[in-house]
Amino acid sequence: MIHGLSQVSTLAQAGAPTTTAPAATVPGPGAEPQSFAQALANFFETVAGMFSRGDALAQPEHVIEHLQALGAVWAVVFVIVGVLCMFNGYKFYKLATISIALLLGMFAGYWFGGKIGAPYIVAGCLGVLLATLAFPLMKYAVSVFGGLAGAFVGANLWAGMAHAVNKIASEDGQVRSIVPAEEYWLGALLGLLICGMLAFILFKLSVVMFTSVSGSTIAMMGVLALLLSFEPWRQTVSDGLTSSQLVIPLLVFVPAAIGLILQEVNSGGVMAGEGRPED
Repeated sequence: MIHGLSQVSTLAQAGAPTTTAPAATVPGPGAEPQSFAQALANFFETVAGMFSRGDALAQPEHVIEHLQALGAVWAVVFVIVGVLCMFNGYKFYKLATISIALLLGMFAGYWFGGKIGAPYIVAGCLGVLLATLAFPLMKYAVSVFGGLAGAFVGANLWAGMAHAVNKIASEDGQVRSIVPAEEYWLGALLGLLICGMLAFILFKLSVVMFTSVSGSTIAMMGVLALLLSFEPWRQTVSDGLTSSQLVIPLLVFVPAAIGLILQEVNSGGVMAGEGRPED
């Protein structure tokens, strides 16, 4: 009887691995679609969360938190697309305008669709709608994006400069708030008015400006995400970005100014405002 029990135990031990191995090695049929859906959701949530504030660039902890969740693949895509847009946006301004309208519609639709439980459907519908409207209304779309680019620059420069000025004024140990950083909407309003009005007068300049600003923002977010993805550099990069609220705005807007100048030179007289860029 003992011999029989030992045989049963031996057979059970021998058969145990064969019954559990397939479950660990054979992936489920829905693994790849689920992974793609997670990556897509992560992309939307990261970008929408990063720019949920008007002064997003002047909030380094907020930016770092979302950039670390972006991923290296999306970071590389950001760098390539951003550099092309920053230095050559005037050459394909129609495509850039329609693409920005599509992305803005998709992110706005994703945020709104999340409230009603259908983020991807609403994002797709609203994105296609805005992209379609941008094509026949190209001049007005460029003017709107030029004004929004000015508002973006104004809000973040106001917030970054306000923090820097207040920090300098408080060096003696007494906290002073000379420029209210939370009133960044004043800088946004000023940038919107100036750039929005210039867009109707200098069409080419508006094209160059919004492609340079948007391209520089996208490219720099990609570069920072790549740097933060490497463990040996992560803490050093984070410390450098959080040293001042003015660091990230400078990293974005200085390349944007360089891109604007180079695009102006290469396009041959954008500042003069003659006509529209070549199709």
